[in-house]
Amino acid sequence: MAKSRNNLLGVGGQRKKLSRAEQQGAGSARDADRKAAESKKQELVRKMRERAEAQAATTTEPGEQGGPAQS
Repeated sequence: MAKSRNNLLGVGGQRKKLSRAEQQGAGSARDADRKAAESKKQELVRKMRERAEAQAATTTEPGEQGGPAQS
């Protein structure tokens, strides 16, 4: 028997290869890109909500002014 059949060294799955920067604790550029993309998305969502609120406010204002007429 040339190979050892009961060697369970790699059974738990393979680890991701770490870059030199990741080994030194600097983190990966991919993580920084992911955080930048998330912050851009949050900013876009905030702007869209502000526009929707402003549009909703402008559509309700004329209705409030056109209420019951005063004599």
